[in-house]
Amino acid sequence: MFKAAIIGAGSTYTPELIEGFIDRADTLRFDNIALMDIDKAGLDLVGGLARRQLTEGGFKGDVDLTTDLSRALDGASFIFAQIRPGRMEGRIRDEKIPLKYGLLGQETTGAGGFMQALRTVPVIMELVEDIKRLSAEKAWLINFSNPSGIIAEAVLNMTDANMIGLCNCAINMVKGIADVLGTHEFDYEYVGLNHLSWITSVVKHGETENLVSSLAGKADTAMKNNPVAHIDPALMRAIPYVPSSYLNYYYARSEQVQKCLDAEKTRGEICVEIEGKLREQYSNPDLKEKPPELAQRGGALYATAAVSAAESIACDKKDLHVVAAKNDGAVPFMDDTDVVEVLCSLGKEGIVPQPVSVYNEYVVGLMRAVKAYEKLTVRAALEGDRDIALAALMAHPLVGDIAKAAPMLEEMLEANKDYLPRYFVNR
Repeated sequence: MFKAAIIGAGSTYTPELIEGFIDRADTLRFDNIALMDIDKAGLDLVGGLARRQLTEGGFKGDVDLTTDLSRALDGASFIFAQIRPGRMEGRIRDEKIPLKYGLLGQETTGAGGFMQALRTVPVIMELVEDIKRLSAEKAWLINFSNPSGIIAEAVLNMTDANMIGLCNCAINMVKGIADVLGTHEFDYEYVGLNHLSWITSVVKHGETENLVSSLAGKADTAMKNNPVAHIDPALMRAIPYVPSSYLNYYYARSEQVQKCLDAEKTRGEICVEIEGKLREQYSNPDLKEKPPELAQRGGALYATAAVSAAESIACDKKDLHVVAAKNDGAVPFMDDTDVVEVLCSLGKEGIVPQPVSVYNEYVVGLMRAVKAYEKLTVRAALEGDRDIALAALMAHPLVGDIAKAAPMLEEMLEANKDYLPRYFVNR
């Protein structure tokens, strides 16, 4: 049996992933697809569309909708995780509380991403144990749950799981460059952490000139999640690489916080509205394909990134994908055990990070600082220690102010009390 399991299949993203399975059915010949979610109503709704998509796409295998995690994982070779402990209500709190202290609330970075990590890392670690116990030998976990990089830092350093930390940021950055160049025929170098990354080299096939400086500030790398910021041309000269749009939060901190303060609704509240409209469409029994409105949700090219990575492993293609993986010397200024986001060769035997040559003191300093925050956050998530949690926030370049961090931390912990029992054992 060759089985795929989607954990968190009640997500509105699932039809995108199902479309990816259909598009690669010739090479990824799953004969069983399990769709699992703890929300039965959401699972039935989204799973209903998934069934219709698969039938329309000619899938002949079994499709199993279940709220039973063990049943979903049983015998699975690939597990796609897209979970959100705290649901969208938690995300919205994560966005709003930091803004009261003049700090960024965002689901993957800064104080908002920190709280998302505290809720999610323990759940993923439990999932990894279940995968080891129930799934097929050498099963692969492909995680899209946020914050993806911190989750990978925990899993890859504290377990022996076969795991890829995945994000659609890199694939959209490469598309933005291809749109400017008018071709996909180029090689590139990519370096960073999840949502803290740069493309540092772009060379067309058959040529030697690095075009990255001319592309910085021109290639459209914006994600739906990020308000667009004005980036001064002087900055593009000082750090002459194509940045992930999440770097807007670092490059233009006060502007981005002000944009969030001025906005009528947080991104989470906007996503709730988008999801409501999507679910209404999904309930239409005549709908048999992913609706174009799903692109508004912010998961552009998610399926392409996720399913192509699975295909590379299953077919032992050893081609290159940007994923979060242990450094193992690829980035010389980071520790070997640090989880970084770089181009990696993917095959049946695992992940091989590709060496990068860039050395820019700004990149070095920012990556090391944020990696210190990530390591402390993993500890805070698993130990429930307020001192470690505060140290993590103080290490983050977007926080680092005790007068704001300490009271904000207490308010956010209290708001998430139901999800963070470790923090309230002795209180």
